[in-house]
Amino acid sequence: MDHSYKAANDLHPAVLVGNGRDKFNEHRGLGVSVVSFKVTSPDENGLLVIENTFQKKGGPARHLHYEQDEWFYAITGEFAFEVGNNKYSIKPGDSLLAPRKIPHVWAFTGEGNGSILITFSPAGKMESFFREVTKANAMPPLDPELWRAHGMELMGPPLKVE
Repeated sequence: MDHSYKAANDLHPAVLVGNGRDKFNEHRGLGVSVVSFKVTSPDENGLLVIENTFQKKGGPARHLHYEQDEWFYAITGEFAFEVGNNKYSIKPGDSLLAPRKIPHVWAFTGEGNGSILITFSPAGKMESFFREVTKANAMPPLDPELWRAHGMELMGPPLKVE
Protein backbone atom coordinates (compact mmCIF):
# COMPACT_ATOMS: atom_id res chain seq x y z
CA MET A 1 0.00 0.00 0.00
CA ASP A 2 1.34 3.44 -0.96
CA HIS A 3 1.51 5.77 2.09
CA SER A 4 3.22 8.68 0.31
CA TYR A 5 0.00 10.69 0.02
CA LYS A 6 -0.79 10.37 3.72
CA ALA A 7 2.79 11.26 4.68
CA ALA A 8 2.74 14.40 2.54
CA ASN A 9 -0.66 15.35 3.93
CA ASP A 10 0.59 14.96 7.51
CA LEU A 11 3.51 17.30 6.79
CA HIS A 12 1.30 20.02 5.30
CA PRO A 13 -2.14 19.99 6.90
CA ALA A 14 -4.90 22.20 5.52
CA VAL A 15 -5.28 25.52 7.35
CA LEU A 16 -8.59 27.41 7.29
CA VAL A 17 -8.40 31.17 7.85
CA GLY A 18 -11.84 32.73 8.16
CA ASN A 19 -13.13 35.83 6.42
CA GLY A 20 -11.63 38.96 7.96
CA ARG A 21 -9.26 36.89 10.10
CA ASP A 22 -5.50 36.52 10.43
CA LYS A 23 -3.90 33.06 10.47
CA PHE A 24 -2.41 33.78 13.91
CA ASN A 25 -5.35 35.88 15.22
CA GLU A 26 -3.01 38.88 15.43
CA HIS A 27 -3.62 42.52 14.49
CA ARG A 28 -1.09 44.16 12.12
CA GLY A 29 -1.83 47.82 11.42
CA LEU A 30 -0.15 50.00 8.82
CA GLY A 31 -1.97 53.24 9.69
CA VAL A 32 -4.12 53.41 6.54
CA SER A 33 -4.64 49.66 6.42
CA VAL A 34 -4.44 46.30 8.17
CA VAL A 35 -2.42 43.28 7.01
CA SER A 36 -3.77 39.78 7.67
CA PHE A 37 -1.60 36.73 7.07
CA LYS A 38 -3.57 34.13 5.11
CA VAL A 39 -0.85 31.66 4.00
CA THR A 40 2.61 31.50 5.57
CA SER A 41 5.52 29.15 5.10
CA PRO A 42 7.92 27.58 7.58
CA ASP A 43 10.82 28.80 5.42
CA GLU A 44 11.71 31.55 2.96
CA ASN A 45 11.23 29.28 -0.08
CA GLY A 46 7.49 28.85 0.45
CA LEU A 47 4.55 31.09 -0.30
CA LEU A 48 3.23 34.13 1.60
CA VAL A 49 -0.29 35.42 0.98
CA ILE A 50 -1.61 38.46 2.82
CA GLU A 51 -4.83 40.41 2.68
CA ASN A 52 -4.32 44.17 2.90
CA THR A 53 -7.53 45.96 3.94
CA PHE A 54 -7.64 49.75 3.63
CA GLN A 55 -9.71 52.27 5.59
CA LYS A 56 -7.96 55.25 3.95
CA LYS A 57 -6.23 55.99 0.65
CA GLY A 58 -2.52 55.26 0.38
CA GLY A 59 0.10 52.59 -0.10
CA PRO A 60 3.77 51.68 0.29
CA ALA A 61 6.82 53.45 -1.12
CA ARG A 62 8.22 52.60 -4.55
CA HIS A 63 10.44 49.55 -4.17
CA LEU A 64 11.65 46.38 -5.82
CA HIS A 65 12.10 42.83 -4.57
CA TYR A 66 15.35 41.08 -5.44
CA GLU A 67 13.95 37.54 -5.13
CA GLN A 68 10.13 37.74 -4.99
CA ASP A 69 7.48 38.04 -7.65
CA GLU A 70 4.55 39.96 -6.15
CA TRP A 71 1.03 39.20 -7.40
CA PHE A 72 -1.97 41.40 -6.54
CA TYR A 73 -5.70 40.56 -6.72
CA ALA A 74 -8.24 43.30 -5.99
CA ILE A 75 -11.17 42.13 -3.86
CA THR A 76 -12.89 45.48 -3.24
CA GLY A 77 -12.05 49.06 -4.15
CA GLU A 78 -9.80 50.62 -6.76
CA PHE A 79 -6.01 50.64 -6.78
CA ALA A 80 -3.42 52.54 -8.84
CA PHE A 81 -0.16 50.79 -9.77
CA GLU A 82 3.08 51.65 -11.48
CA VAL A 83 5.23 48.67 -12.46
CA GLY A 84 8.38 49.77 -14.22
CA ASN A 85 7.25 52.56 -16.57
CA ASN A 86 3.69 51.24 -16.94
CA LYS A 87 0.62 52.56 -15.11
CA TYR A 88 -2.40 50.44 -14.23
CA SER A 89 -5.74 50.87 -12.51
CA ILE A 90 -7.19 47.70 -11.04
CA LYS A 91 -10.68 47.06 -9.76
CA PRO A 92 -12.34 44.07 -8.05
CA GLY A 93 -11.54 40.86 -9.90
CA ASP A 94 -8.45 42.29 -11.63
CA SER A 95 -4.97 40.98 -10.90
CA LEU A 96 -1.49 42.24 -11.64
CA LEU A 97 1.97 40.69 -11.43
CA ALA A 98 4.95 42.81 -10.39
CA PRO A 99 7.99 40.69 -11.35
CA ARG A 100 11.09 40.59 -9.17
CA LYS A 101 13.74 43.25 -9.79
CA ILE A 102 11.20 45.63 -11.39
CA PRO A 103 10.44 48.81 -9.37
CA HIS A 104 6.79 49.15 -8.44
CA VAL A 105 4.51 51.29 -6.31
CA TRP A 106 0.80 51.11 -5.63
CA ALA A 107 -1.96 52.68 -3.58
CA PHE A 108 -5.62 52.31 -2.68
CA THR A 109 -7.37 55.16 -4.51
CA GLY A 110 -11.04 54.27 -4.11
CA GLU A 111 -13.73 55.60 -1.82
CA GLY A 112 -14.62 53.88 1.45
CA ASN A 113 -12.73 50.65 2.10
CA GLY A 114 -10.60 48.52 -0.17
CA SER A 115 -9.08 45.06 0.06
CA ILE A 116 -6.39 43.36 -1.97
CA LEU A 117 -4.73 39.94 -1.79
CA ILE A 118 -0.96 39.99 -2.22
CA THR A 119 1.14 36.91 -2.89
CA PHE A 120 4.92 36.76 -2.52
CA SER A 121 6.69 33.92 -4.30
CA PRO A 122 8.95 32.85 -2.78
CA ALA A 123 8.09 34.31 0.63
CA GLY A 124 11.63 35.46 1.35
CA LYS A 125 11.78 37.78 4.36
CA MET A 126 8.40 39.39 3.73
CA GLU A 127 6.66 37.88 6.77
CA SER A 128 9.36 39.28 9.05
CA PHE A 129 9.14 42.64 7.22
CA PHE A 130 5.42 42.93 7.94
CA ARG A 131 5.88 41.79 11.53
CA GLU A 132 8.50 44.51 12.00
CA VAL A 133 6.83 47.46 10.26
CA THR A 134 3.37 46.92 11.74
CA LYS A 135 4.72 47.41 15.27
CA ALA A 136 4.41 51.18 14.70
CA ASN A 137 0.89 51.00 13.13
CA ALA A 138 2.13 53.19 10.26
CA MET A 139 3.21 52.70 6.66
CA PRO A 140 6.76 51.28 6.40
CA PRO A 141 9.36 53.99 7.06
CA LEU A 142 11.51 55.30 4.23
CA ASP A 143 14.60 53.66 5.74
CA PRO A 144 16.67 52.03 2.97
CA GLU A 145 18.47 49.72 5.43
CA LEU A 146 15.17 48.29 6.74
CA TRP A 147 14.01 47.49 3.22
CA ARG A 148 17.40 46.07 2.20
CA ALA A 149 17.50 43.83 5.29
CA HIS A 150 14.28 42.22 4.01
CA GLY A 151 15.41 41.65 0.40
CA MET A 152 14.07 44.85 -1.14
CA GLU A 153 15.41 48.13 -2.43
CA LEU A 154 13.63 51.38 -1.59
CA MET A 155 13.31 53.29 -4.88
CA GLY A 156 11.20 56.35 -4.04
CA PRO A 157 8.19 57.80 -2.22
CA PRO A 158 4.64 56.42 -2.18
CA LEU A 159 2.17 57.41 -4.91
CA LYS A 160 0.41 60.69 -4.29
CA VAL A 161 -3.32 60.08 -3.92
CA GLU A 162 -6.06 62.65 -3.48
